[in-house]
Amino acid sequence: MLLGYILRRILWSVPFFFAASLISFALIQAPPGDYVTSFAATLAASGDVIDQGRLEALRDRYGLDAPFIVQYWRWISGVLQGDFGISFEWQQPVSQLIWERMGLSLALAFGTLIFTWAVALPLGIYSAVRKYTLSDYALTTIGFVGLATPNFLIALVMMYIAVVYFGADVSGLFSQEYQVAPWSWGRFVDLLKHIWLPIAILGLSSTASLMRIMRANLLDELNKPYVTTARAKGLSEFRLLMKYPVRIALNPFVSTIGWAFPQLVSGAVITAFVLSLPTAGPLLLQALLAQDMYLAGAFILLLCCLSIVGMLVSDVLLALIDPRIRYR
Repeated sequence: MLLGYILRRILWSVPFFFAASLISFALIQAPPGDYVTSFAATLAASGDVIDQGRLEALRDRYGLDAPFIVQYWRWISGVLQGDFGISFEWQQPVSQLIWERMGLSLALAFGTLIFTWAVALPLGIYSAVRKYTLSDYALTTIGFVGLATPNFLIALVMMYIAVVYFGADVSGLFSQEYQVAPWSWGRFVDLLKHIWLPIAILGLSSTASLMRIMRANLLDELNKPYVTTARAKGLSEFRLLMKYPVRIALNPFVSTIGWAFPQLVSGAVITAFVLSLPTAGPLLLQALLAQDMYLAGAFILLLCCLSIVGMLVSDVLLALIDPRIRYR
């Protein structure tokens, strides 16, 4: 029955992928004008002479005068073959621009997710078990501060402390000698030395939020009759806690997988600018401002695919850990 449920969810994901690609391309085309219009505005702002013949040649070259459905088909048929098109602004294949940035963004998002779970889960359990104690109030205060403080402000404070008191530069994900170097063991180790600070900064607000959710859900479960019955039968407190209430209270943690990855990839743009992170967010923003439709479309499509895959994974994991979920 579980296998059938998983197969149905996978099959249902296919039309969602198609709809996501169509909506992604429509969103890119929604603003008035196109890349050539933005290019002409840039030339005008810098005082350069605008050659209308050149602009028309650019529109013809990139097919910007074609109907929407023709442009979409040209783009999506290339994507299905692994060709995301050419970036208008960078004059490079989109695939060369996005993969390393998306890889670094996913590594940062995965590390942040692990950090969030590793910190929020035990602190949320401890806060629920020790409710209304001094430690519970202290964790609650820290959680509210984490929720109220923007990530980019925390990044600025951390950079100030690192530079002023330790004389260290904590911006970026690589040292100077590894910025444009090919991948090697040394570059990977250098990445690990730098990535911990962005993970801690990006994970703080998520940790605070999930810690409060875990505390609230666990408090709700601890007051239910099955917990009292299990305790009356002599089950040890730790085993009782981990076998029943915590397992059911984990649902919000699992359900966050669906939105955590795309949110961390696209939602940390300001923090990425502050820390000079070579991730997808800043390049996506630049592509949207320039109306570089192939580059922006590739990023948005990949973020939509991450959302669909994340929801699929969370649905399957919820079905595995929560017996109340019915496969039909």
